[in-house]
Order: sequence, then structure tokens, then C-alpha cells
Amino acid sequence: MANFTLQRGRVPLLISLPHDGSFIPDDIARRMHPAARRSPDTDWHVARLYEPLAQALGASVLKPLASRYVIDLNRPADGHALYPGQRETGLVSTIGFDGEPLYLDGQLPDAIEVQQRINEYWQPYHQAISHEIARLRAEHGRVVLWEGHSIRSRVPMLFDGQLPDFNLGTASGASCGTPLQVRLQSCLESQSRYSFAVNGRFKGGYITRHYGDPAAGVEAVQLELAQLNYMDEESFDYDERRALAVQELIGQLLHASLQ
Repeated sequence: MANFTLQRGRVPLLISLPHDGSFIPDDIARRMHPAARRSPDTDWHVARLYEPLAQALGASVLKPLASRYVIDLNRPADGHALYPGQRETGLVSTIGFDGEPLYLDGQLPDAIEVQQRINEYWQPYHQAISHEIARLRAEHGRVVLWEGHSIRSRVPMLFDGQLPDFNLGTASGASCGTPLQVRLQSCLESQSRYSFAVNGRFKGGYITRHYGDPAAGVEAVQLELAQLNYMDEESFDYDERRALAVQELIGQLLHASLQ
């Protein structure tokens, strides 16, 4: 069985949701602390936010089944840091966003297990990204890769204070063309409900940086949402009423990416 699902669309837009999955296989979960087995650092409900928008637009959607605790699909397979000098979780992380250990004493995955997870989860997901980008670019001449993410509004290990509501990352402008970034930033500036940042603490992870190649017709953008705007951050319960307003602005951004 595939460890991801891909819904192929008809427009030059691929929405990747690499941290949407929360499943942890039993052979891994039983070696973890009980709190970690809940996979609390999941990008909760991002598929629920994006899939109705993608269906309406005709966009492709790629999402994994497994938790980022199994392997982080938005990290390089060689384990290099995304933000050198800053504390962060890794490819196969041993700590959560609260800084607490994920695994019981003596139960950390070894190098052989890490490679097995790369082979089973990481490589197939990235092959799917590459193949879908190639398909859409061949059909349309260009493609936008949209990385949909979310995170708790306050994560002291990663940043000070409260995170802005919408965090747009384009690798400081390297992963997409200037016209696209201007359109997206204009969407955010034209509304007053949500705070936002562009290339702030979140500049785009490995997927954005690796696949974004504007000169070759591939533009990549990451959007990191503060979860308090569409869900309860303690219970992980989805808030339909608040989510509708978040979806509306995401929809405007996605429309702008296709212009």
C-alpha cells in the first residue's frame, strides 16, 4: 500500500501537505513516550482546509499517511539543518517541538532504521512530487508547487512570542518569481483580519527550496498557518466557523498563484 495519496488535477498547481499525516506504525509507536504517540506536532487538518479549494480549482493534492515523527518529508534526506544555528527537529527527529524526547530510553532508531524509513516513506513521496511537477509542466509550461503547513501559534523552542497568522515563505524570493510573490503579498496586505509575515521565521523548508526553480518554470511557495485560527490547539479539534475565514484567504492566495 502506498504511504501517500495523490489526487491529480488539471491546472498547473500542486498542493503538497507533507506534515498532514499522523499515523505512527505500531513497531515505532511502542518505543515512544505516550505523549509522542499522539503525534502532537502534526499539521492538523490542513487537508481539510485545502482539499475543497483544490477540488474547486482543479489542483493536484499530495499528502502522506505517516506522521512527521516517522520521517520528516520536508527535510533533506542527508539530515542537513534547514536553519543552521537555530534549534530545530530533524529528518527522523528524536525530540518534539516542546523539546521533550519522543523515544523511550534505549529505543532510538539507528542508522539502518533511518535509511529504511527514507526508502519506504521519503523517497516515494519525493518521486511523486517530481513526477507530478513534470506532468503539469509538460502540459502547461509552468507549475506552482504550494506547500501547505500549520503549527501551534506558540512554540518557544522555535521562535519567540506568538507566530503571525499567515507565514509565507519563498526562500527569500529564490523559489518563485517576483511577480508571483508580489501578487501573494498583495493578497495578504489587502486584508486586515490576519497578521502575516513574508520570509520571516519560516522561509520555506526543503521541498520549497529544492524544487523551486523559476527559470525552469517551477515556482514553489510555503504557507505556514498558526493553528489557533482554525482549530483548538490543545484538543486538536477542528473549528468549522473559524476555518471558513482561513479557507477564504487561502483560496485567494491559490487563485493568485494561477494568474
